[in-house]
Amino acid sequence: MEEKLIFEYSKPGKQGASLPCRDLSMDELHRFIPDGLKRKTDTALPEVSEPEVIRHFFRLSQKNFCVDTHFYPLGSCTMKYSPKVNEDLAALSGFTQVHPSMQPEHVQGILTVMYELEQYLCSLTGMKRFSFQPAAGAHAELTGMMLVKAYHDARGEARRSKVIVPDSSHGTNPASAAVYGYRIVEVKSNNRGRVNVDELKAIVDEECACLMLTNPNTLGLFEDDILEIADIVHQKGGLLYYDGANLNALMGLFRPADMGFDIIHLNLHKTFSTPHGGGGPGAGPLGVTNTLVDYLPIPLVEKVKDRYVLNSSLPKTIGKVKTFYGNVGVLIKAYCYIRSLGIDGLRRATEDAIINANYIKSKIKDSYSIPYEGYCMHEFVASAQNFKNYNVHAGDIGKRLLDYGFHAPTVSFPLIVPEALMIEPTETETKETLDAFVEALKKIADESRQNPDIVKNAPHLLERGRCDEVHAARFPNVCWK
Repeated sequence: MEEKLIFEYSKPGKQGASLPCRDLSMDELHRFIPDGLKRKTDTALPEVSEPEVIRHFFRLSQKNFCVDTHFYPLGSCTMKYSPKVNEDLAALSGFTQVHPSMQPEHVQGILTVMYELEQYLCSLTGMKRFSFQPAAGAHAELTGMMLVKAYHDARGEARRSKVIVPDSSHGTNPASAAVYGYRIVEVKSNNRGRVNVDELKAIVDEECACLMLTNPNTLGLFEDDILEIADIVHQKGGLLYYDGANLNALMGLFRPADMGFDIIHLNLHKTFSTPHGGGGPGAGPLGVTNTLVDYLPIPLVEKVKDRYVLNSSLPKTIGKVKTFYGNVGVLIKAYCYIRSLGIDGLRRATEDAIINANYIKSKIKDSYSIPYEGYCMHEFVASAQNFKNYNVHAGDIGKRLLDYGFHAPTVSFPLIVPEALMIEPTETETKETLDAFVEALKKIADESRQNPDIVKNAPHLLERGRCDEVHAARFPNVCWK
């Protein structure tokens, strides 16, 4: 069937809705529109009936893979099921009808939520204060680099020009630091998949502004030398930045501040209920220890007696990094998630995530190469390198999983593992789902040896087969016409 028959339903004269009669004519309405804002040509919108529109988008939704339809083991992204009740609560009119320009005395309810959420996040992480302005994790990283720079400049140490990142780090870590003008220095991993402490000692000096670290790291391994790592950085006057992408492995068990971290960002849209992916919205609150509070973006929500106020008088603030107070709807959902689970529930979620990851790892170790032995945290990395003689790659296995009804894990990352398959089952999946996923991986491993073409040309059962990904990336076509 041609693409035109699937996507083009527009015909002149079709109407999708009947609107009530206007009190004003179009000519009268145009008097209120400045000439510079008036269209010179017709909108050329598609003319489609309402049933056609509904059926078209519903059919498209049925073709999608998402957390609500399939297991989505996307490593390092925590694609877990999000309770729909939190969506409903965030959509209550008392929240959605609040305008950010309203005076604090008229929005005490939402300020209460923001204040209490900050207290919960401080309790979970050990930080002193949080700013909710950053719109996502990478935005928070950039904001963190701004704080790092302001802190060192205030101390007369503008010479600190380099940021250290592990070779297993998320790509946004070096990118965020480089965007703000820092020189990136990479520290290698040791044969256990952790930071090579001896190499770190040789790299950290008086030019080091900070070390950006994820713990557990992107291999799903806990940095068990973290206290020594923190001491190495702090002795040279540097700061330790925590990439909170993997907080799903720590909730209720460990606090980053207790490991020696000075700055932390959290991905609320991954860890605390908001659906991850799909382009947003996100929220990346930035937390700091007491030493760095005065540098946070303004305003901060504070409680004075029995009222909540906005404080914009921080003496060393870096200013604003986003309009108003961040993506408040995401904050509300995170607040509801934490309140509904409580500390015991958050700890249970962490424990279940760790158990699920270790369960899958133990089940597939005979079919796939496991580069780092021992227990993992909430995710782990396997490798498809043992299929290279059959010309089957990690991306092929990911596409073949679609035929079995599973989304692919993260493939080819982290880069230090060849043909990486980065698997994060999260705490919300059942044992039955995990067993079915394991069985699919084992079958694909057998196919890769016995009939590699079926894997290399997957998927076969979806409406669209294998696409030219290079062409799609370089020449995207996102228009309806």
